[in-house]
Amino acid sequence: MNKTIHQGRNIKRFREMLGIKQEGLAYQLGDDWNQQRISALEQKELIDDPLLEQVAKLLKVPAEAIKNFDEEAAINVIGNNYHDNSASVNYHCTFNPIDKIVELYEALVKSEKEKVALLQQLLDNKK
Repeated sequence: MNKTIHQGRNIKRFREMLGIKQEGLAYQLGDDWNQQRISALEQKELIDDPLLEQVAKLLKVPAEAIKNFDEEAAINVIGNNYHDNSASVNYHCTFNPIDKIVELYEALVKSEKEKVALLQQLLDNKK
């Protein structure tokens, strides 16, 4: 069975994971775009390569990720590879979980600073 990847839905997934609203993506795409047009884009199964490349660049993800991401396949891989055999699992963490939390926190702070700077720039441009 050859399943078609729904590229519009994948754009929506990546956009939501990144915390970007449809209006924000529309603003980044330019004056010809608005929230309704982003909504229509996210309903399309296939998206022209030039537009897909542009959206991927704005979302800071590879276009191939949008073209190839299959949520069902990802869930199946996870489901097929995880078995709760507590007695046979000998898990040794190779990193400090606190370091990972700090990394995530720093990345979130950086992202928020970038958003604030962008909003400040928008405000300055409106003046």
